[in-house]
Amino acid sequence: MRPQGSADLIADRRRRALKLFDDGLSLNEVGRRIGCNASSVLRWRNERRKNGDDVFVVRFSGGRPPKLSAKQRQRLERLLCKGAMANGFRTELWTLPRIAQLIEREFGVRYHPANISRVMAKMGWSPQKPERRALERNDPEIERWKREEWPRIKKTPKGWAPTSSS
Repeated sequence: MRPQGSADLIADRRRRALKLFDDGLSLNEVGRRIGCNASSVLRWRNERRKNGDDVFVVRFSGGRPPKLSAKQRQRLERLLCKGAMANGFRTELWTLPRIAQLIEREFGVRYHPANISRVMAKMGWSPQKPERRALERNDPEIERWKREEWPRIKKTPKGWAPTSSS
């Protein structure tokens, strides 16, 4: 597996490895000192023999391109900010399957709901859980009760006495 770091760091690592090899160290010893496999050092050595210093050029290792472009992700963010009900859902709760449906409907791109969390993380969004509250909740009455009733009925250390076992 390729080590993490900039292209310059990786190229410098290869230079150090080949310098150690040129100084007479074995492939295994160079690999141990640099922190890579001896087969990597051998591959770099053979590549240098064939192509010269091109062995130090680190090529891009991109992986699969994203299904949504940056412009599409910006548009998706605007759609999500409008809310779920504005996008045709019955409640305001965004779920991964709902976002997957929205992406497929708006952009024609299919995602498995489990992969939507990666898309959302790339956009800087994190999972949230809605607070569960009763529709009948009366916040001013709750505050009044905490302020007036609760101190009157709660147990205090002054009024507490251990019970006797006899």
